Amino acid sequence: MNVAGKRLLVLALVAVVGMAFRVSWNALRDIATAIGADATAATLYPFVVDGLMALALVAALVLTGAARQFALRVLAAYTIASLALNYVHGLVPELHGGSVDWGRLADWNPANWALVLLATSLPVGSIYFGSDLVAKVLHHRPPIEPTLEKSAQIDVNRSMAEQGEPQIEATSPPPELEPAPVDAIEVDEPIEVPVPVTVAAEVPRLRRATGRVPDAARSTRPVRTPGELLAEARSITEAWPVEDLTGERIRKALRTSPAKARVLRETLKAERANDAAAEAVAS
Repeated sequence: MNVAGKRLLVLALVAVVGMAFRVSWNALRDIATAIGADATAATLYPFVVDGLMALALVAALVLTGAARQFALRVLAAYTIASLALNYVHGLVPELHGGSVDWGRLADWNPANWALVLLATSLPVGSIYFGSDLVAKVLHHRPPIEPTLEKSAQIDVNRSMAEQGEPQIEATSPPPELEPAPVDAIEVDEPIEVPVPVTVAAEVPRLRRATGRVPDAARSTRPVRTPGELLAEARSITEAWPVEDLTGERIRKALRTSPAKARVLRETLKAERANDAAAEAVAS
């Protein structure tokens, strides 16, 4: 609802309450006259009863918790009292013309005593309850409970300059770790065998030795020379077909490095190619 609609609704409410107060004011004034109030007191009596009802309603809208329950009880009690007095005013026609006996609101004595007690106690109750309600409203402090969603929304809407630079906790640099000793790898010299075809020998990538290899970690197997490796390879692969001369199979059979196995493979294939060519020429 827009602002204009809300204002129109409030004005309509004020008009309805004002007309209702005017109707109730006539009955409460006659009741006050019947219990002995003078003209001025009888005129102000409706403001004491119905006015406290309006005050209790406003207090109930402002207060919370137990204080709000107290304001609602006061509102209900004075509403019932005003309704009862208006009802009595409608039942006793003599009250309208002021011809009723002074202090007489009902024919039955117990009912008359209760009604007189009710009518005379309402002004005193208005003083007590009205003061208490006003004190509660003045001392009321609404609780402030910011939610996480609201805080997160505020942080999102703020610019980077407003949020400030992020705080980075200073941490000590990690301790420098000493490199673990790595065993040095001994690389044998490549085998130089004259072949009719050009073979690109791959040079193994050397790793930097970071320490002396202990004697206990050294291999007890003697290092074979290129000639010994070639002779052993010829002996082992003599019965192999050319398709089986692969670097991986030669490496496993001789237990040597992949680089040496590839060189031996090309050498053996070249030798077999030369032998086949020689046999073809001889035949």
